[in-house]
Amino acid sequence: RRGVVYTIAPSPLDANRIWAGTDDGLIHLTTDAGKSWTDVTPPAITPWSKVSLLDASHFDAKTAYAAVNRFRLDDLRPHVYRTRDSGKTWQETVAGLPENAPVNAVREDPVRKGLLFAATETAVFVSFDDGDRWLPLRLNMPATSIRDIAIHGPDLVAGTHGRGFWILDDIAPLREMNAGTASASTFLFAPALAYRIKRNQNSDTPLPPEEPAGKNPPDGAIVDFWLTDAPSNPVTLEIFDHAGKLVRKYSSADEAKPTMAELAKELAVPLYWVHPPNVLPATPGMHRFVWNMHYPAPASLTHEYPISAIYEDTPRYPLGPAALPGLYTVKLTVDGKSYTKTLTVKMDPRVKTPPEGLRQQFDLATKICAMMRQDYDALEQVKALRKTLAASDSKQDDAALAALEGAAGRRFSRGPTTGTDNFSRLNGELNGLLAIVEGADAIPTTQATAAVAQLDRSLRGLLAQWHALQAKIR
Repeated sequence: RRGVVYTIAPSPLDANRIWAGTDDGLIHLTTDAGKSWTDVTPPAITPWSKVSLLDASHFDAKTAYAAVNRFRLDDLRPHVYRTRDSGKTWQETVAGLPENAPVNAVREDPVRKGLLFAATETAVFVSFDDGDRWLPLRLNMPATSIRDIAIHGPDLVAGTHGRGFWILDDIAPLREMNAGTASASTFLFAPALAYRIKRNQNSDTPLPPEEPAGKNPPDGAIVDFWLTDAPSNPVTLEIFDHAGKLVRKYSSADEAKPTMAELAKELAVPLYWVHPPNVLPATPGMHRFVWNMHYPAPASLTHEYPISAIYEDTPRYPLGPAALPGLYTVKLTVDGKSYTKTLTVKMDPRVKTPPEGLRQQFDLATKICAMMRQDYDALEQVKALRKTLAASDSKQDDAALAALEGAAGRRFSRGPTTGTDNFSRLNGELNGLLAIVEGADAIPTTQATAAVAQLDRSLRGLLAQWHALQAKIR
């Protein structure tokens, strides 16, 4: 009842060359845009076989791949055929595929020659040698029927039989895999292009954990690396800007702060909102680490998780200044040996703010963070001195110190500051101002710039008071 053309594969290299497969086991090829066709069916394909999908090579016009299933013959074995001579000869290439995994589709990666993906009735498989050997690529994907595969930029998309789409974000490491990669003790893969995009601003709480939902790609630049053995020393990952200035540094020796146990005591939101602490891994195996494309978080007295939460992926605010679009260097150091790769960060294409405007935003946010650090350090010194004086039962100048310390909290400036300024309140004001400046990818407003200048004067005044009080107490 069928006998239809089931799959068509135009050659990306030759507009006149088209492959066609039917659901009753025939493959034909035209090299003159359909004026004439040649039957190039592999001899091993018998009637009642279905040519489920053909894929024409991106690198060689004479090469094509055929996924064939034979359900109607009670044959559940995988069948993948490859030709390199326009269908004159075919090779069945199924080594590594399980016996009970009929193949529905084979797709060639358009970037790396010889990298193939197979969609079977149980899982996705990958081949690095043009189909000579297949390896499973299941990861956390359940056993389900994969009907087709698409490669969209750096991502691999698998369409299942009525059970949703699965996306493997960033297959750049697979494109780099070779014999040298497999034998290396440490390998840093080239990071994929990263886009600076603002988080969702939806003012609603996230779905509860029991509600089925898809997951977006990681928020940031993806860095993949391989460790064959456990290193003797901490592993470090550093990000440098185009001028060689350090942007961010991570270490496997970093402490997870705050811990989930600490957060459980202080948070008024469910823990399943929270993104777990980001600590660089150092165990043997393949690792994926995400840099959120922000500079280090400022020294803030208060922290919060936005109501635009994502299950297990909500960042802790405030964040540091967002990194500017441009070229960055990723440096991985393992047991004294360093490996570097270039990372490109591009701006959200929907944002029309000119580069100079983004630079103004970055400079102002950086200045606010520097002021928060000065304020925080001075506040810690004031607190330490008060404790020292209290331990010695000295009440000298405690009132002045208490006035400088103030009470933690957030207050937004409304007009000129008064004599009631203190380090705690100023830290909260700077925190709120940072949220305004970083709230949109836009040139800072005149009011925001003026507010930073005003708070800078307040900070310098408080520091002058603190230094004078220090000199007096000494």
